[in-house]
Amino acid sequence: MSPAATSTPSTTPRRALLADPGYQAFVILRTAFTVAPILFGLDKFANLLVDWPAYLAPWIQRPRSRQRPDRHVRRGCDRDRGRRRCVPRASLRRLVGGLLAGIIVNLLTIPDYFDIALRDFGLLLAAIALARLAERYHGKRSH
Repeated sequence: MSPAATSTPSTTPRRALLADPGYQAFVILRTAFTVAPILFGLDKFANLLVDWPAYLAPWIQRPRSRQRPDRHVRRGCDRDRGRRRCVPRASLRRLVGGLLAGIIVNLLTIPDYFDIALRDFGLLLAAIALARLAERYHGKRSH
Protein backbone atom coordinates (compact mmCIF):
# COMPACT_ATOMS: atom_id res chain seq x y z
CA MET A 1 0.00 0.00 0.00
CA SER A 2 1.29 3.46 -0.80
CA PRO A 3 1.65 6.03 1.99
CA ALA A 4 -0.97 8.23 0.32
CA ALA A 5 -3.52 5.44 0.57
CA THR A 6 -2.94 4.99 4.31
CA SER A 7 -3.16 8.70 5.19
CA THR A 8 -6.40 9.79 6.73
CA PRO A 9 -8.11 12.80 5.18
CA SER A 10 -7.50 14.96 8.28
CA THR A 11 -3.74 14.34 8.48
CA THR A 12 -2.95 15.13 4.86
CA PRO A 13 -4.04 18.81 5.06
CA ARG A 14 -2.26 19.18 8.40
CA ARG A 15 0.99 17.85 6.96
CA ALA A 16 0.63 20.15 3.98
CA LEU A 17 0.04 23.06 6.34
CA LEU A 18 3.08 22.15 8.46
CA ALA A 19 5.20 22.01 5.30
CA ASP A 20 4.08 25.53 4.27
CA PRO A 21 6.93 28.04 4.96
CA GLY A 22 4.39 30.79 5.67
CA TYR A 23 2.71 28.68 8.34
CA GLN A 24 6.10 27.78 9.82
CA ALA A 25 6.92 31.50 10.08
CA PHE A 26 3.54 32.09 11.72
CA VAL A 27 4.18 29.39 14.35
CA ILE A 28 7.70 30.67 15.08
CA LEU A 29 6.56 34.28 15.49
CA ARG A 30 3.49 33.31 17.51
CA THR A 31 5.62 31.23 19.87
CA ALA A 32 8.21 33.99 20.28
CA PHE A 33 5.58 36.68 20.87
CA THR A 34 3.90 34.43 23.44
CA VAL A 35 6.91 33.30 25.46
CA ALA A 36 9.12 36.42 25.43
CA PRO A 37 6.62 38.91 26.94
CA ILE A 38 5.73 36.45 29.69
CA LEU A 39 9.38 35.84 30.62
CA PHE A 40 10.38 39.50 30.42
CA GLY A 41 7.25 40.54 32.31
CA LEU A 42 8.22 38.17 35.12
CA ASP A 43 11.80 39.47 35.04
CA LYS A 44 10.57 43.02 35.67
CA PHE A 45 9.85 41.91 39.23
CA ALA A 46 13.38 40.58 39.82
CA ASN A 47 15.55 42.70 37.47
CA LEU A 48 17.77 39.66 36.86
CA LEU A 49 18.23 40.04 33.10
CA VAL A 50 18.08 43.82 32.79
CA ASP A 51 17.90 46.90 35.00
CA TRP A 52 14.41 47.72 33.71
CA PRO A 53 14.01 51.16 35.35
CA ALA A 54 17.02 52.39 33.37
CA TYR A 55 14.98 51.98 30.18
CA LEU A 56 12.34 54.45 31.29
CA ALA A 57 12.70 58.01 29.98
CA PRO A 58 13.21 60.70 32.64
CA TRP A 59 9.98 62.44 31.63
CA ILE A 60 8.11 59.21 32.46
CA GLN A 61 9.96 58.30 35.65
CA ARG A 62 8.89 59.54 39.02
CA PRO A 63 11.36 59.88 41.88
CA ARG A 64 12.72 56.46 42.74
CA SER A 65 12.22 57.08 46.44
CA ARG A 66 8.56 56.08 46.10
CA GLN A 67 7.37 52.82 44.66
CA ARG A 68 5.32 53.40 41.55
CA PRO A 69 1.93 51.73 41.88
CA ASP A 70 1.63 51.42 38.10
CA ARG A 71 4.89 49.48 37.86
CA HIS A 72 3.14 46.23 38.76
CA VAL A 73 0.41 47.00 36.24
CA ARG A 74 3.01 47.38 33.46
CA ARG A 75 4.59 44.08 34.45
CA GLY A 76 1.24 42.38 34.41
CA CYS A 77 0.49 43.86 30.98
CA ASP A 78 3.65 42.27 29.57
CA ARG A 79 2.61 38.86 30.85
CA ASP A 80 -0.95 39.34 29.63
CA ARG A 81 0.35 40.45 26.24
CA GLY A 82 2.18 37.13 25.98
CA ARG A 83 -0.80 35.06 27.06
CA ARG A 84 -3.13 36.89 24.68
CA ARG A 85 -0.73 36.28 21.80
CA CYS A 86 -1.91 32.66 21.89
CA VAL A 87 -5.24 33.83 20.51
CA PRO A 88 -4.42 36.57 18.00
CA ARG A 89 -7.43 38.85 17.64
CA ALA A 90 -7.46 42.06 15.63
CA SER A 91 -7.88 44.34 18.67
CA LEU A 92 -5.11 42.59 20.60
CA ARG A 93 -2.79 42.82 17.61
CA ARG A 94 -3.39 46.58 17.52
CA LEU A 95 -2.77 46.77 21.27
CA VAL A 96 0.59 45.00 20.96
CA GLY A 97 1.56 47.28 18.06
CA GLY A 98 0.58 50.33 20.09
CA LEU A 99 2.58 49.17 23.11
CA LEU A 100 5.66 48.57 20.97
CA ALA A 101 5.25 52.00 19.33
CA GLY A 102 5.03 53.58 22.79
CA ILE A 103 8.18 51.77 23.88
CA ILE A 104 9.97 53.05 20.77
CA VAL A 105 8.93 56.65 21.50
CA ASN A 106 10.11 56.23 25.10
CA LEU A 107 13.51 54.91 23.96
CA LEU A 108 13.96 57.67 21.37
CA THR A 109 13.73 60.25 24.17
CA ILE A 110 16.59 58.66 26.12
CA PRO A 111 20.09 59.62 24.92
CA ASP A 112 22.20 56.67 23.69
CA TYR A 113 19.25 54.27 23.43
CA PHE A 114 18.64 54.66 19.70
CA ASP A 115 20.03 51.19 18.94
CA ILE A 116 17.50 49.64 21.30
CA ALA A 117 14.71 51.70 19.71
CA LEU A 118 15.83 50.35 16.33
CA ARG A 119 15.69 46.80 17.69
CA ASP A 120 12.20 47.42 19.01
CA PHE A 121 11.20 48.79 15.61
CA GLY A 122 12.24 45.39 14.23
CA LEU A 123 10.01 43.76 16.85
CA LEU A 124 7.17 46.02 15.76
CA LEU A 125 7.64 44.91 12.16
CA ALA A 126 7.67 41.28 13.30
CA ALA A 127 4.45 41.86 15.26
CA ILE A 128 2.83 43.35 12.16
CA ALA A 129 4.02 40.36 10.11
CA LEU A 130 2.57 38.01 12.73
CA ALA A 131 -0.75 39.84 12.57
CA ARG A 132 -0.83 39.47 8.79
CA LEU A 133 0.09 35.78 8.97
CA ALA A 134 -2.56 35.23 11.66
CA GLU A 135 -5.21 36.54 9.28
CA ARG A 136 -4.29 33.74 6.92
CA TYR A 137 -3.38 30.82 9.20
CA HIS A 138 -5.08 31.25 12.56
CA GLY A 139 -8.34 29.74 11.41
CA LYS A 140 -6.53 26.78 9.78
CA ARG A 141 -5.01 25.37 12.99
CA SER A 142 -5.91 21.76 13.63
CA HIS A 143 -6.23 20.50 17.19
